[in-house]
Amino acid sequence: MRRQTFTASSVRDADADLPRADTANATDEADDALVADFREKLLDEIDLNELSKLDLAQRRARLERVMTHLVASKGPLLSSRERTALIRRVVAEALGLGVLEPLLSDDSITEIMVNGPDRIFVERLGRIELANARFVSTEQLLQTIDRIVSTVNRRVDESSPMVDARLRTGERVNVILPPLALDGPVVTIRKFPRPFTMEQLISRGTLDAVTAELLALCVRSKFNILVSGGTGSGKTTLLNSLSAYIPNDERIVTIEDAAELSLQQDHVIRLESRPANVEGRGQVSIRDLVRNSLRMRPDRIVVGEVRGGETMDMLSAMNTGHEGSLTTIHANSPAEALSRAETLASMSDLDLPFAAVQEQVNNAIDVVIQLDRGPDGSRRVTDVVMVVSKGRQEYKLHTLSSFEAEPMSTDRVIRGHHRVHTLPAAFARRIQLAGEGLPGVVPVDSGEPTWP
Repeated sequence: MRRQTFTASSVRDADADLPRADTANATDEADDALVADFREKLLDEIDLNELSKLDLAQRRARLERVMTHLVASKGPLLSSRERTALIRRVVAEALGLGVLEPLLSDDSITEIMVNGPDRIFVERLGRIELANARFVSTEQLLQTIDRIVSTVNRRVDESSPMVDARLRTGERVNVILPPLALDGPVVTIRKFPRPFTMEQLISRGTLDAVTAELLALCVRSKFNILVSGGTGSGKTTLLNSLSAYIPNDERIVTIEDAAELSLQQDHVIRLESRPANVEGRGQVSIRDLVRNSLRMRPDRIVVGEVRGGETMDMLSAMNTGHEGSLTTIHANSPAEALSRAETLASMSDLDLPFAAVQEQVNNAIDVVIQLDRGPDGSRRVTDVVMVVSKGRQEYKLHTLSSFEAEPMSTDRVIRGHHRVHTLPAAFARRIQLAGEGLPGVVPVDSGEPTWP
């Protein structure tokens, strides 16, 4: 007896007279039905008690073997590629996150945005596009959400419709359910960027070689650095690259909401905050970790991002013997970054006057690096400025490097060049006292600040 033949091409042939959208829907529905059929067959074949005793890799291998046998004996006639895709999808839905698994394994994707079961968007190479994937139903999407949040001992339902979680591989996940999300459950998955070396960032146009050399001097000379930018502008990627210039003999403590940094030094202590559990207990905040890190004898403290009262603790650490520390902040310009740091520091439980908080910011932060994400998806260092004001003075910034963009052409690609300005004399002396040589291409200037 001839086997039933089921392929995407056969569905297209059978529906040749249908409009293209209807044909695509018919193909998707047939594929979903086949996956659902084999998922039921797989559940009938396996022993769940025995499977529960295996680790994740062993479970996956076991299910793939069973699925291979099922497809060979009971499945339609498929090509080798279609058979492999079917096996992977069924196993992914049984163990992993189903249709999200291929998107998570795609290195070119940095963000996954699920807007209900039928629309999944991804950010690929800096641009948002509609993915060729969807959930079969809202119920399947909710099952995937439950699988995500259960791994971190959290729950999400109508009484608690928002939750932050993370996958086993570390990706950050945000979930919001109806009735707050009007068009169905919404899931946003932020994938961690792979580490880039400074040479790779130069080749990608993020900054030029001279600016990179100046930043390396600042890190080795133990300047306190604040990396500023908007969401998705590449702050963590740059922070990771800058950390490569920290000497290997220093003790470094990293503090993050979700561990994204990948420092290569020998003496690194990685700390991660913890959200409250289902009962609302057990939370450990970034601020708690910053305070605790001061008792751990760090040479440098690297905080993934400051966004609250921990900013004051970070500034205090920078001012009290932990020079060379680095952190990031959400802001659209260097001047705004300092003002925002001041605002965040005032959110601590210390009742300090405005001038005292301003003094902490002035004395703590030496360098602000501004990143920007352009409309073409590119991420660039647009400004490197040095904070030359001290004490309770108004903020005064000296531009060290800036990106000068050309008028955008019809291809919507941003072009331009990085321009290096001058190095303040006081900072040049600090670099020399740290045993570093001054770059010959950058003149030393003792004049007034150049930032408006």
